[in-house]
Amino acid sequence: MTSSVHPIDTGLLSPVRAGTPAEAATSDGAWLQAMLDAEAALVRAQAALGNVPARAAGTITELARADLLDLRELAVLSRGAANPVVALVQAFTRLVADKDPAAADHVHRGSTSQDIFDTALMLVADRTLAVLLADLEHIAGSLHALAEEHTDALMAGRTLALHAVPTTFGLKAAGWLTAVAEAADRLRVLRDGGLVVQLGGAAGTLAGYVEYEKLHRGGPFVEGYARRLTDRFAAETGLSAPTLPWHSNRLPIAAIAAELALVVGVLGKIAVDVQSLARTEVAEVAEPAAAGRGVSSAMPQKRNPALATLIRSAALQVPAYASVLTQAMLSEDERSAGAWHAEWQPLRECLRLAGGAAHTARELVAGLEVRPARMRENLGLTGGLIVSERLAAVLAPALGKAVAKEVMSRAARESAASGRSLVTVLAGEPEVAERFDARALEELLDPAGYTGAATELTHEALRRHPSASVRTEGDA
Repeated sequence: MTSSVHPIDTGLLSPVRAGTPAEAATSDGAWLQAMLDAEAALVRAQAALGNVPARAAGTITELARADLLDLRELAVLSRGAANPVVALVQAFTRLVADKDPAAADHVHRGSTSQDIFDTALMLVADRTLAVLLADLEHIAGSLHALAEEHTDALMAGRTLALHAVPTTFGLKAAGWLTAVAEAADRLRVLRDGGLVVQLGGAAGTLAGYVEYEKLHRGGPFVEGYARRLTDRFAAETGLSAPTLPWHSNRLPIAAIAAELALVVGVLGKIAVDVQSLARTEVAEVAEPAAAGRGVSSAMPQKRNPALATLIRSAALQVPAYASVLTQAMLSEDERSAGAWHAEWQPLRECLRLAGGAAHTARELVAGLEVRPARMRENLGLTGGLIVSERLAAVLAPALGKAVAKEVMSRAARESAASGRSLVTVLAGEPEVAERFDARALEELLDPAGYTGAATELTHEALRRHPSASVRTEGDA
């Protein structure tokens, strides 16, 4: 049986973003609306400077609605010019002309495809980053609560996959919190000033815009018009104004991708930690349960870490897409044939994958099940070996650093080979037995006494990243 072909990307192969706010914010319809918003903002800016009738600007703005155009038809027609703006302008001009032929003359006046598309791209990025940042704020709030609740919850610190020295879950959660908060801060800086309109005309000189201004005034070029138009255009869109047109300077696009790669890297680290700690033989955390989540098609007993898996999948993809956008910075001349066009889909993937990962991580950390008792149980798996570094440090002043390390290394090997506890083995070491009895050794090998500055560091992270942004799920 042959299935029918659906023309819309439904997210079947990208479940991390399927049904999320970021997916809606980056859909074809959202992109079309952003292009129409750019066209309307441009004509309003021109009207504000006096060379377009206010009535025409009003009509164009009123009709700048994606639902009034055939999205699929525009997509197919875009093949003709290698970008969607040409077909959009033609269809939109006809739409405006049907209502007001005079207003139609002012659609896209003096503009070029890249001015509209790049500005639309920035609008889509701005709207997607808004929902992404809201999710990051919730994630930070949940992580703050986890770090605060489990400040002193003992667990094994692991290096190269093995037990190293004791740590606390509070410090681990504080580390996640710090990374998320810092990534969010970087995104806010980008959103506050790095999302810029594009306005350059055919080759970055704004010649078309300037010529229409001259024709309107019936006189020579008035210096400063280009700057005033760009600033007004930026104000109409809510974006920032660039110093110069950036048709072939693709730093603004690569910067968005780079920051999104950092965001998913931070979230991916949390996901990988959760996957490791949720292993059957570790079982120190578990994902929040929900009907149908984590089920296996073959094994009824399994509850897979589905949320962490989705987040990790996004974190593995976004850097690759971001690399395409970095390569696209090699844009020839004043306008590129191919490099510009290569940016669109990778940037959309960066936005919706990062947005999907953040929305998924929000659910993961808000409902993460932490098991301190299991953490403490796992600390005892090595029979005290996890604190051997401490005893070596205590013995060093009396035996010398080299001898103390040799004694502890020998005892550790014996404990691991024989299965006897480290306390028992050390009690048989003459250099140790003459200085510490069994009770003193047990105290020295208590993991609770060897967490260093974990509590202090956790408190510092909580202080630097307060929980003022914590909201309940119903406050979204």
